[in-house]
Amino acid sequence: MDQAALDNAYDQAKFAPNWDQILKRYASTSETTRQHIGAPHRLEYGATPIERIDCYATHAENAPIHVFIHGGAWILEEAKNFAFPAEMFTKAGAHFLAVDFTNVRETNGDLMPLANQVRSAIGWIYKNAASFDGNPNRIYISGHSSGAHLASVALTTNWMKDFALPADIIKGGLLVSGMYDLKPVRLSARSNYVAFTDAIEEALSPQRHLEQMASPIIVAYGTQETPEFQRQARDFTIAARGAGNDVSLLVGKELNHFEIIETLANPYGLLGRAALSQMGLSRM
Repeated sequence: MDQAALDNAYDQAKFAPNWDQILKRYASTSETTRQHIGAPHRLEYGATPIERIDCYATHAENAPIHVFIHGGAWILEEAKNFAFPAEMFTKAGAHFLAVDFTNVRETNGDLMPLANQVRSAIGWIYKNAASFDGNPNRIYISGHSSGAHLASVALTTNWMKDFALPADIIKGGLLVSGMYDLKPVRLSARSNYVAFTDAIEEALSPQRHLEQMASPIIVAYGTQETPEFQRQARDFTIAARGAGNDVSLLVGKELNHFEIIETLANPYGLLGRAALSQMGLSRM
């Protein structure tokens, strides 16, 4: 693969001509969701203004918690545009929490602060779950695109050593259209705004830390995604299974990178069905 092909393989817009329309739909559907179920509680997991969580609460007590990490190439989007799955989860009896975190352009290209914010958010949720009637022993995580990368970093974190928290603080993960080995990403045009180093590549490539994974995961991708994103999902699944992890692979037929995450809002959709099943919840 030459440089131009590699750059295109890490640019989803090249393979999804409707990308702009779908991003607008994320936002509009999220606004409609808020009109139906109400505005979220804005929870503070850190000291800076961006370190906040949109909490869409269910009416059930001691309810399981679904934590969502949004995508956007580490530089775009925010939690408010990913409220659209919230209604499905809250109706099924789970809290839906969408995490905000820093744009990598505001960290001089350093991905580590983003990864640490996501981990800090999860730790805060575990310690403060009772404040919103959440069950700290039933925390699940999902992520899309660069958010799947950050979610997979969280899933391959040594929680006991680094945070003095249970190794299985996350009970299950749903990783959608992510990047799990940063080497080829580093070689692509994304290095124009991400300050990749050998240390960052090693520390934040989840595929190299599978011995830390303590939870079952589901890996998903669409058949209309770029060749590299499809390969990353397959290779991560093979590697995780080889390391003895409990991994399922879902393939969204005829779905591109931006379309596939919309199925998380549908209890009968590819991702919605998988997420509810993983959490032990019924499809209403």
